[in-house]
Amino acid sequence: MHEQSSRTDRTPGAPVRISPPPVALPPSWSAARVSVVVPTYNEAENLPLLVGQLMALDLPGLRAVVVDDGSPDGTGEVADKLAAEHGERLSVVHRESKDGLGRAYVAGMSRALDDGADHVVQMDADLSHPAGYVPQLLGTQLSTNAGVVIGSRYVPGGSLSEAWGAHRRLLSGWANTYVKAVLSLPIRDVTAGFKIWSAAALRAIDLPSIQSTGYAFQIEMHHRAFRRGQKLVEIPIHFEDRTAGESKLDGSVALEAALRPLRLRWSERARH
Repeated sequence: MHEQSSRTDRTPGAPVRISPPPVALPPSWSAARVSVVVPTYNEAENLPLLVGQLMALDLPGLRAVVVDDGSPDGTGEVADKLAAEHGERLSVVHRESKDGLGRAYVAGMSRALDDGADHVVQMDADLSHPAGYVPQLLGTQLSTNAGVVIGSRYVPGGSLSEAWGAHRRLLSGWANTYVKAVLSLPIRDVTAGFKIWSAAALRAIDLPSIQSTGYAFQIEMHHRAFRRGQKLVEIPIHFEDRTAGESKLDGSVALEAALRPLRLRWSERARH
């Protein structure tokens, strides 16, 4: 893979945007069957931008799966229009209600596997995960034979948006420290939501049996992959802050994220 240094794009008065270094993959790698799964809830403004960025990547084998949870702002209809525009490269899974990030990912990843994907990317719809990192994730997975490659904010070279204040940074740092202490995971960014899985790894961890519904889904997936012997690799990314729409994190989601590591630890002890 050929890499160049990243650059910072700044429009006067706009947030700082750090573009990932461009990566040129060998033709056989760039043609790999990759499905990007994007859960949405009220992301009508962001989704067209994200889909455009994904489709512009030099990855002819890339497909996208949008999983919409009945967004009242019309995100589902926007997704259908994009699917009509991009044909077989974009499919939409419509769910009737907001049932949690974890359940949306299970639905989307299951669809990707059924459609023959060899690699499945997880990323948010709010543009916090720059699409330009997808070739790096894929290239790293193919070159290391990792079950999952994580786009990490906390390995050397990783960074957070300038818009993140001290409170959010402390909360995120505390969450990572807490989860690693409870579950002994060898990962710097245990709550990361931007990653690529091999199809074999997803099948090995028994995706349909994942129990978490909210952001704890990320923790449970990492934990199960590690416990089932999958190779985990982290690469640095710059994490952006959303500029449109609202965060989906609420009290119940945060509570599940706090309790899930303890439940996973207790279930391990019960088995032994």
